[in-house]
Amino acid sequence: MAQLHKLELQTLITSSPHKFFDIYHNKTYLMPTICPDKLQSVQVLQGDGKNVGSVRLWTYVMGVPVIAKDKIVGVDEVNKSITFELIDGEVTKYYKRFVATLEAEGVNTVKWSLEYEKASEDVPHPHSHLQFLGAMATDIDAYLLKTKIN
Repeated sequence: MAQLHKLELQTLITSSPHKFFDIYHNKTYLMPTICPDKLQSVQVLQGDGKNVGSVRLWTYVMGVPVIAKDKIVGVDEVNKSITFELIDGEVTKYYKRFVATLEAEGVNTVKWSLEYEKASEDVPHPHSHLQFLGAMATDIDAYLLKTKIN
């Protein structure tokens, strides 16, 4: 029987949660500039790259360059959250289902939630992916504090 797992991580930020969410929702093209050691590129393959149904190809670095194709499955602008499901790439070799949700909640907190189903019991829980997302949040926060982005 399939077993879904969930991991969460909260990261404190000092920049605006609205602006933080805006980077992930509307300005992903800035992310390789913001986090060049972690993210090499983001390409929109289908849709506008911002709304439900959009498909994007991410090339990121976790020791070595890795690709992931995601599909945006939920956007809530009022609550500043975006949910996407990985549909192809390295992660899908190890997880039958992998869904990530970003919530720029409250005044100074960003929360990442991962819901996943491992392909086998030998597959580790994706703590490294969660730490990676937390490190990106720290980089984006620092960028927003030093720039005057609208």
